Amino acid sequence: MAETDVTRVAGNIGALNALNSLSYVNSQLSLHQTRLATGKRINYAYEDPSGLNLATTFDVRRQGLKIAMGSIGDSKNMLATAEGGLRKVQDILVKMKNKAMEAIGDTIGQDERNAIVSQLQDYAAEINSISSQTQWNGKNLISGSGTANDGTGAISASLSFLVDSAGGSVGFSFKGGANGTDATNRRGFVVNGTGAGQTLAGAAGKDSRLGFEVADLSAASAGGTYASTVSDILDSALGRVKQGVREVGSFMARLTFKEDSLSVQYTNTEAAYNRIMNANMAEEQVEASKYSILQQTATTMLAQANVAPQFLLSLFR
Repeated sequence: MAETDVTRVAGNIGALNALNSLSYVNSQLSLHQTRLATGKRINYAYEDPSGLNLATTFDVRRQGLKIAMGSIGDSKNMLATAEGGLRKVQDILVKMKNKAMEAIGDTIGQDERNAIVSQLQDYAAEINSISSQTQWNGKNLISGSGTANDGTGAISASLSFLVDSAGGSVGFSFKGGANGTDATNRRGFVVNGTGAGQTLAGAAGKDSRLGFEVADLSAASAGGTYASTVSDILDSALGRVKQGVREVGSFMARLTFKEDSLSVQYTNTEAAYNRIMNANMAEEQVEASKYSILQQTATTMLAQANVAPQFLLSLFR
């Protein structure tokens, strides 16, 4: 700061010094007022270029983590929808299993067995309905495509509740006909033989299917081989559904762990971004109060500096 020489009035150095100080105070006061108004420590790149660069990196990462956490939440909701469908199918299969066990005994008559067949068919239709309705964004979650071949040609399965990773799929092809000879009305469980280990032996002439015909229950030998096969196949179907529920649950657990991990990362990234980019409001308020007072004192000193050279007029009296 230049020294004041009051004898040279053409250049009022004292007033210039006071003016420079006032300009600096006004600049700092404006800076802290802007930070208080925006909540940001860095409002312009010139304030902290390297800090702004680092904060931008953290900002990109924290927003990416937030999107990832949202996607995990959507995935868990989707899996919960699939689990709900699978568990309802499981409940129905348990009821079908119980009905099949009733038909095995010889203490019931043919009319009762026919009634059981009708009930099993209704249960089967409901499984198909659940499969088609268990969707997410228009995509079926527990149904797919499958084919079966009983020696008369390939047919399409109307429901495949689990798709095997090897390419095979276990499902239902609720069509009917005695021993599956009617490709139009066949009813039974089917297995796609294209996957490794998926071809299962069944009754005669049903080498690529599980070999269960709902119509078999109405045969005279319902208490014998076919009825026992029904029970075995329902056990197999239940096992597949239980496996699906377990796999869905395990994946949801993994997603929960991942969500917790991302939550910790997001919190730490947000803290790093906050430390660099956001203003310390208490500190900024203290600084703003200080420069507000300095603004008043600097203005007063500038006024005094402007009138100080007037004492020279006494030399001309």
